[in-house]
Amino acid sequence: MDNRDRLLRIAVQSKGRLHEDTMSLLRETGIRVDEGKRTLLEKARNFPVEVLYLRDDDIPQCVANGVADLGIVGSNEFEERGEEASVLRPLGFSKCRLSLAIPRSEDYTGLAWFNGRKIATSYPAILRRFLSESGIRAEVHVITGSVEVSPGIGLSDAIFDIVSSGSTLVTNNLREVEAVMECEAILIANKHIGQDKRALIDELLFRIEAVMNAQDKKYVLMNVPSESLDAVVSVLPGAKSPTVMPLATKGWNSVHTVIEEKSLWGIIGKLKERGAQGILVVPIEKMIL
Repeated sequence: MDNRDRLLRIAVQSKGRLHEDTMSLLRETGIRVDEGKRTLLEKARNFPVEVLYLRDDDIPQCVANGVADLGIVGSNEFEERGEEASVLRPLGFSKCRLSLAIPRSEDYTGLAWFNGRKIATSYPAILRRFLSESGIRAEVHVITGSVEVSPGIGLSDAIFDIVSSGSTLVTNNLREVEAVMECEAILIANKHIGQDKRALIDELLFRIEAVMNAQDKKYVLMNVPSESLDAVVSVLPGAKSPTVMPLATKGWNSVHTVIEEKSLWGIIGKLKERGAQGILVVPIEKMIL
C-alpha cells in the first residue's frame, strides 16, 4: 500500500468565495493546510488528507472518476455536470440560487414570456430540463462567462444564472423573475471508495457535523432565583432540558442552555422579565450531539 492509499484526497475550488468557505470549514475541523504555497496538491499537516485545487466545474468529474475521493462543490455545478458521485451531505454555506432574469423594462407575465426567446446561460443542462418540465420552447445560448451582459449587447433576451445578492443584476438593468434552483456547497464522494478509507471519511464527517451543529447557536448561562426557575425554564427552547445547578448562595441557581442566534434577543427579553440575572452569552465552536 503506497502513501496515496493511506490518504484521503479532497478536491476543492481553487479560488473565490466557495474556496474561502471550504478552507474555513477545514480549519474548523482541525485540518491544517499551508495555503501560502498554492500548489495544485497540498498535504495537510495533522490529518491524513491532501487537498487538490481545481476549477469548480472540474470537481464532479474528478470525484466521479476517482482522481479525488471527495469533493466540495456547489450543488449547481454537480447537477449541471451530471457525474456519477454520491452526495454525502449539504454543507450550509456558499448559498445562492439559479434564476431566470430579464431586462427591467420588460413586462413579465409569467413563464410563457420565455416562449420563442433566447436565454443565455452557463448552465444549459439545468435550464433545458426546467424549460422542458415547464413546457416552454426557448433557445438556449451557452456562454461561459459574463452572462449578465448578454441582453444589453443583444446576444439574448434573458439570462439564467447564479444570483446571490442580486447586485449584479441591478448593475446590468436586469431583474430576477423566476428562482429555479436553490444552491449551496455539498460534500460529494467517489462511489467506489475502498473500505480502507471509510474510517477516515467517517472521522471527517463527524468533525464536520460537530462544526455545523454549533453554527448560529449560542451557549447561554444565567442566574435564576428558585421561585422564578419554572417560569424561566418554560421559555427556553430546545428538545433537551437545560442544565440547572444550585449556586453557593441559597435560593439561587445557575441555568445553562443552547439557543439559536436568530431567536436570542427575543428570548433574553422574556428571561429578564421572569427574573433571570447575570445572563452570559458565549459562542460555541463545536457541538457534539
